[in-house]
Amino acid sequence: MKKYLPILLISLTSSLLSVFLYSRFDRSTRVVWENGEGEVRYTGLVDKLFSSRSNSSFQSSSPTNFIEAAEIVTPAVVNIRAVQETGNGGLWGNNTLTGSSGSGVILSPDGYIVTNHHVVERSSDIKVTLADKREYKAKLIGSDPSTDVTLIKIEESNLPFIVFGNSDSVRIGEWVLAVGNPFNLESTVTAGIISAKGRNINILGGGASIESFIQTDAAVNPGNSGGALVNTVGELIGINTAIITESGSYEGYSFAVPSNLVQKVIRDLREFGQVQRAYLGVSIQDLDSETAKEVGLPNAEGVYVNRVTSKGAAQDAGLKIGDVILGLNNTHVRSPSELQEYIGRFRPGDQVMLEYWRGSTKYKIRVTLKDINNSVAVARVQGNELEDDLGLELRDLSEEEQRKLRVQGVMVTSVRRGSVIYQTNMQPGFIISSVNGNRVTTAAEAVDAIKNAYNSLVLDGYYDGEPDLYSYRFKKEE
Repeated sequence: MKKYLPILLISLTSSLLSVFLYSRFDRSTRVVWENGEGEVRYTGLVDKLFSSRSNSSFQSSSPTNFIEAAEIVTPAVVNIRAVQETGNGGLWGNNTLTGSSGSGVILSPDGYIVTNHHVVERSSDIKVTLADKREYKAKLIGSDPSTDVTLIKIEESNLPFIVFGNSDSVRIGEWVLAVGNPFNLESTVTAGIISAKGRNINILGGGASIESFIQTDAAVNPGNSGGALVNTVGELIGINTAIITESGSYEGYSFAVPSNLVQKVIRDLREFGQVQRAYLGVSIQDLDSETAKEVGLPNAEGVYVNRVTSKGAAQDAGLKIGDVILGLNNTHVRSPSELQEYIGRFRPGDQVMLEYWRGSTKYKIRVTLKDINNSVAVARVQGNELEDDLGLELRDLSEEEQRKLRVQGVMVTSVRRGSVIYQTNMQPGFIISSVNGNRVTTAAEAVDAIKNAYNSLVLDGYYDGEPDLYSYRFKKEE
C-alpha cells in the first residue's frame, strides 16, 4: 500500500492542477447570445494570448428569401412570339415565314413592354401572352439595335408591371433573380449573384453599339431573352440579353442590359420613336499599366483617349489625344464600356462634368454632348427619312384632319418618280394606317416600323373620300 500511495498523491495533484488551469484560462466552448439579435461572443485561451482580438462579434442574417420578389415579378413577365418573313421570290414570289420566341417585361399598367431587339427583329407580326394566358397582338413602338432594346405595346389596362431599380447601385456578390417566360411554359425563376459589371462581349456589332452588361450566374436559357433581372425586392435592374455558350444552352454566364440604360432608351422610343444618342466625340481604349505609369497614374483604372473627333463635343471642351478620362458626373470610370454606357444615358445638348488626367494633373471640365452629326439639337422624325431608299415622304395628320377623316394614320406627302413606292401606284394623299398589320398613328411610328421590317412590306390605308381599304405590297431594294 505504501508503494502505491505516492503515485495516487501525484495523480490527484495533477488532476486538480489541470482542472484549475482549464477553468482559469480556457472557456472556448462558451457562446453567449445577446439581445436576441444574433451577436455572438467567443472567449478562450487564444483570446488571452491575443488581447487585441479578445472579442469577436458578428451580426447573423437569415437566408435570403426570394419568394416575395418572385411573386411581384412573375405576373409582369410575358412571352413574346414574333413572325419573320424571309425569301427572295420577287414581288409576288414565295416567301418563308419563320418565328422567334422570347420574353418581355411589362413596364406600365397601360401595356408598354420592353424586350430585346433580336427577339422581334424584322418581324411582321408580334404576339404577347401574359402570365395568365391572355393573348394580344403587339404594336412596335421603336427599336434600338445598338443596345438590343425594343419597346412594344399592347392595348390593355390595369396590367401588373415592374418598377425600375438603380442598376448603378447593384454590387458584385449581390443576389438577383432572372425571370423569363419561354415557349409559353409560364414564368421561370432562377437565382444567382452579380458576377461582374461593365462587361463587353462584342455581340451587338456596329461602331455605335453600347455593351456594358451586368454579368450573373443565374441560369438564362433560350426563350428567356428579354426577361427581367431583378433584385431581391423585385426591382428591375436589367433586361436579360445573352449567354456565352458552346452547347447553345446555359453554361454559367448570362448578361443583362443595365436598367438605367434601358430606362433612357425606352423613354426616347416612347417620346420620339427613335433613340436620341449623345456622343462625346472621342475614340477610346483600355488603359494598361504601362501607359498608366507613363502618364503618372497610380493605377490603370481609366479610359485612354486615342482620337478626338473634329468639331465634336470633346474637342469643343478642350480634350486632347493622350488624356485619360477618370470620371463622369462624380462617377468613377474604369473601362471604355462603362464610359459608353454612362454617355449613352444622355441626349444631345445635355451637359456632363468630365474628370480627366493630363500630364501629372487632374482636371474637371463641363462638356456639352452632341449627336453623330455634331449637333446639339434633339433629332425628331422629319418625315423624309425614307425618301432616299423608298422615295416616300410622310407627315403626321393634324387634329383637324383626324376629326374630318375619322381615321388615325400618317399622310404620304410625296412619292418620287421611278422609286420603289412609285411602282406600286401609291399616290400622294394616301393615309397609311398600318405597316405589316401593325397600326401606326405618327410619322415616327411609321418610319420606325418600315425601317425595322424585313424587305417585304404591306402598307394599308385610305384615301380621303374613299371608303375602301387600299393595300400596297413591295420589297425594299437590296
